[in-house]
Amino acid sequence: MTLKAAFEAELLRRENERRAREEAEMQRQAEDLGRAEALEAALGQDAEFLAARELTLERRRYTVTLDHADYRVAAYFEDGRVSVTAADKRNATTSAAPRKQQFAESVEDALLIMAQFLADETR
Repeated sequence: MTLKAAFEAELLRRENERRAREEAEMQRQAEDLGRAEALEAALGQDAEFLAARELTLERRRYTVTLDHADYRVAAYFEDGRVSVTAADKRNATTSAAPRKQQFAESVEDALLIMAQFLADETR
């Protein structure tokens, strides 16, 4: 093997690794987006419930939010996990800082945690 052949083989190996990493990242992002869309659809099934609780449902890419004048419950999807947070907006000066945070592995678990946080806010 020559230096040129070894160099070209190394460049090709590195390019293949880079491409594989990029494809894996794109796949993870597509899965996270699909899960966020699924959670949004599940939460949006009962518009009357949301309206009665004065909640606004919103999704921005990987984040699904239930927003109320006094609090916010949000789920953020990243790398196959879901971070669910609850924030109090009543005493916030600029933005609501999360008071509670739990992690979930599925859309169903995220939905249950959001329901728990919502129940905590409305007692």
